[in-house]
Amino acid sequence: MNIFMDILIYYLLAILFILFVSGIRVIKEYERAVIFFLGKQTSVRGPGLIYLVPVFEQMVKVSFRTITMGIPSQKIITKDNVSIDIAAVAYYHIVDPRKSVIAIEDVLSAVNQISQTTVRNVIGQFMLDQLLSQTSDINSQIKDVIDSHTEPWGVQVTAVEIKDITLPDNMQRAMAKEAEAERERRAKIVAAQGEFQAAEKLGQAADLISQHPVALQLRTLQTMSEIATEKNSTIIFPAQFMTTVKEAMEMLKSDNQIK
Repeated sequence: MNIFMDILIYYLLAILFILFVSGIRVIKEYERAVIFFLGKQTSVRGPGLIYLVPVFEQMVKVSFRTITMGIPSQKIITKDNVSIDIAAVAYYHIVDPRKSVIAIEDVLSAVNQISQTTVRNVIGQFMLDQLLSQTSDINSQIKDVIDSHTEPWGVQVTAVEIKDITLPDNMQRAMAKEAEAERERRAKIVAAQGEFQAAEKLGQAADLISQHPVALQLRTLQTMSEIATEKNSTIIFPAQFMTTVKEAMEMLKSDNQIK
């Protein structure tokens, strides 16, 4: 009888030890444990070593790390009736572990679904040109809308970024033609501005030369000197030019005599 009691005590002690050890939990730095006592939420514990009363207490682990969630590509019709495919990515993290466990059944799936519908609804309010030129503002608007939906779940959305916009082939060709036409327009404007500035400078040079006739002949001499650098060049002096040179020489001689 004593041997049977001793064995029974050993078994009870072993069971109590196993129950005690089974209540020990380790919560990592980025995790929190939402504790339920007989089904009622009582506290949030962690990080570090915690103890759960066996059978009576249960816990649900919640991670505080930022989650990167890809929003799959979906077809969206813009405000100007252009069908496009848009893929995005959202960044969010849990800030209230109680709400993320109690207020929603599957917080990850819920955030994913609300993100897809929000992207579709917000993008549909903009025209294609606005979507391509105001991407940052649209990203902020999508983030604010998603964040307003997820706040009751204890989730904070930190950023939403549109990462891919796929246009129909005919729209890509039309935009390429538009861009090419715009570049040609700018090139023609630049060329016209250059011609205008050159004409202005030539007019100023003509006015200056008209005040000093000898300057024209000096410019002619300089041009001939440049031509003479070529070995196969033949220079023809018109009689008019020789007369003008003679007059210029006489003018210089008279200036020297006066001095």
